[in-house]
Amino acid sequence: MVNNYLEALPKKMCAQMPQLNWVDLEGNGIKYLTNSSFLSCDALTVLFLPRNQIDFVPEKTFSSLKNLGELDLSSNLIKELPAHIFKDLKLLQKLNLSSNPLLYLHKNQFESLKQLQSLDLERIEIPNINTHMFQPMRNLSHIYFKNFRYCSYAPHVRICMPLTDGISSFEDLLANNILRICVWVIAFITCFGNLFVIGTRSFIKSENMTHAMSIKILCCADCLMGVYLFFIGFFDIKYRGQYQKYALLWMESFQCHLMGVLAMLSTEVSVLLLTYLTLEKFLVIVFPFSNIRPGKQQTSVILIGIWIVGFVIAVIPFSNKDYFGNFYGKNGVCFPLYYDQTEDIGSEGYSLGIFLGVNLLAFLIIVFSYGIMFCSIKKTALQTTKVRHRIGREVAVANRFFFIVFSDAICWIPVFVIKILSLFQVEIPDTITSWVVIFFLPVNSALNPILYTFTTSVFKDKLKQLLHRHQRKSIFQMKKKSLSTSIVWADDYSSVKLGVLNKITFGDSMIKPMS
Repeated sequence: MVNNYLEALPKKMCAQMPQLNWVDLEGNGIKYLTNSSFLSCDALTVLFLPRNQIDFVPEKTFSSLKNLGELDLSSNLIKELPAHIFKDLKLLQKLNLSSNPLLYLHKNQFESLKQLQSLDLERIEIPNINTHMFQPMRNLSHIYFKNFRYCSYAPHVRICMPLTDGISSFEDLLANNILRICVWVIAFITCFGNLFVIGTRSFIKSENMTHAMSIKILCCADCLMGVYLFFIGFFDIKYRGQYQKYALLWMESFQCHLMGVLAMLSTEVSVLLLTYLTLEKFLVIVFPFSNIRPGKQQTSVILIGIWIVGFVIAVIPFSNKDYFGNFYGKNGVCFPLYYDQTEDIGSEGYSLGIFLGVNLLAFLIIVFSYGIMFCSIKKTALQTTKVRHRIGREVAVANRFFFIVFSDAICWIPVFVIKILSLFQVEIPDTITSWVVIFFLPVNSALNPILYTFTTSVFKDKLKQLLHRHQRKSIFQMKKKSLSTSIVWADDYSSVKLGVLNKITFGDSMIKPMS
C-alpha cells in the first residue's frame, strides 16, 4: 500500500486480518488517525506511516498494539503528541518521529519505552529538552537529533547523530587534531605578539602618544582572544576521550560563560577600537587643517567608553535567562555564532544584532572611510610640497591601516556570509563554521600586532636604535669588566713584585752584619 492515494484508514482495519504483523502505508495522503484504527491489530509488529499528511494522533491510537516493535511516523504534519501516546508500547524497539513540525515534547513522553533501542528525532526542535526525557530508556543505543548539542542530554546513549557540530565530537571538545594545533599555535602567537607590542611600545617613545596608547589598548583586547584560546585548549585536554559525559555540565558552567564573555569582549572592543582609529585618521587626512584630533584626555575617555560598551554587549545575555537562554553554552567553545535556526529566539536575535548589526555597520564605516581617504590622498598628490609634507606621515599610517582593514575583511566576511545565509535557512557545513570560530576570528587578533607595529618604518628604526644602544651598553660593560680585571691583575703583580723586593732587601740586611 505504498505511494497510493489513501486519505483515511477504516475502523478496525485488521478485523478481517487478525494475524497481520506488517503494515507499510508510506507515501499516501492519510490525514488523521482515530482511536479505533488499530483496535484489532494485536499481532502487528511493524507499522510504517511516513510521508503522509497526519497532523494529529489521538492518545489511544496505539493502545492495542502490545506487540509493536517498530513505529515510523516521520515526515508528517504532527505538531503535538499526547503525553501518554506511547504508554502501552512496552516492546517498542524503534521509533521514528523525524521531520515533523513538533512544537513540544512532554517531559515524560518516552517514559514507558524501556525496550527502545533507536529513537529518531531529526529535524525537530526541542525547546524544553532535558536529560530526564531520555533517562528511562536505558537500552537506547542509537539516537538521532537535529543538533549535535542535543547529544549532551543523552550521555548514556552509545551512538548519537550527528557525530559532530564541526567543533566538538562525541569524545572530544575539539573534534580533530588540526583544530587542536590551530588553537594552541594561534593562542601562543596572539598572546606573545600582543604582549611584545605592548612591552616594546612602552619602552620606545612615540611622537604620537595618543596613537601609541590606542594601539596598546587594542593589543590588550586582542590578547584576551589568546587567553580564550588557551582555556579552550586546556579544557580540551581535560575532557579528552570523555567529552560527552561532561558536555552539558561544561556548557552550563561558569567557566564556559566566562570564556564566552572574554571572546565576545575581545571581538567587540577590537572592532570598535579599529573603527575609532579609522575615523581618527579619516578626520586628519580628509581635513588636515581642522585641528580636531582628540587629545590625550579625550582619547582616554573614548577608550574607556569603548571598553564599557564592549563589556555591556558581552554581559547583556545574563540579564534575562528566560529570554536569552544559555547564550554562551550552545557549543563546546562557548562562542555565540548561532549559524543555524535555534529555539532560542532571543539568543539568535541578539547574536544577529551584534554580528550583522554592530560589526557589519562598523565594517562598512571603515570601508567607506578608507575609500574617501584614498580619494583625498590622490588629490593631495597634486598639491604643494608643504601640504604633502604635513599629511605625509598620516598617509603612511593610513596605508598601514588599510592592510589592517583588509585582514579584518578576510576574517569578518565569512562571519557575515554565514549569518546572512542563516537568515535564509541555508544549511551550512559544520566544517566551515568550525574554521570560522577557531581560525578566522582568532587569527585576526594574531595578525594585528604585526600590522600595527612590526611593519612600520618608525617602529623598526626605533627598535634598531634601542637594540644598538643595548649592544653598545653591553660592549661598554664588557670593556669595563675587562679593564677592571686588568687593573686587579696589575695590582696583584705589583704586590708580588713588591714582596719579592722586600724579601731581597730583608736578605741583604741579614747579610751585612756578617761582613
